[in-house]
Amino acid sequence: MAATKKKSAAKSKPKATAKAAARPKAAKVGAGAGTKENPWKLQTANGGSEYTMYRDEAADPPVLMCQVGSTTLKYDLRCIDDLHAMLKKHGDWMLLGAADEQKPAAEGTVEAWGRSPNNPVGGWYGLKKGLRGRFGMYVPPLMEVLGLAELEHNPKNNRMRAK
Repeated sequence: MAATKKKSAAKSKPKATAKAAARPKAAKVGAGAGTKENPWKLQTANGGSEYTMYRDEAADPPVLMCQVGSTTLKYDLRCIDDLHAMLKKHGDWMLLGAADEQKPAAEGTVEAWGRSPNNPVGGWYGLKKGLRGRFGMYVPPLMEVLGLAELEHNPKNNRMRAK
């Protein structure tokens, strides 16, 4: 019986290796130029989801396009500079606090700031009604790739701060 287990274990090992070799390799996180043709390839802070972002400066107002699977989110492009300035002024780590538009954002988080009437745009940076939330999930990894912020990569309760 022990010989049978060893045999089957030896057989399954090459199969697992063959399966791993057959899987397409994920794009390097941060790769891309931020254009529609060559978007940034990003991952959420916890590493749970991959998505792409690019600048559309021809739009009015200019937008930051975010493609998550088949869902397209749009954020006011100035959110990058505004968030960086706010984090510099804040001077310390800030929780991301991602939440859907229909749910309240936890106070004192990047998500809450991204929809606050006290931010520079006077409300939502998200531009697509019904999909204006998740600012704290999708914008911070881009800030890290652009070298504007440090970002934690824990399973939950990630934070960011300005560089």
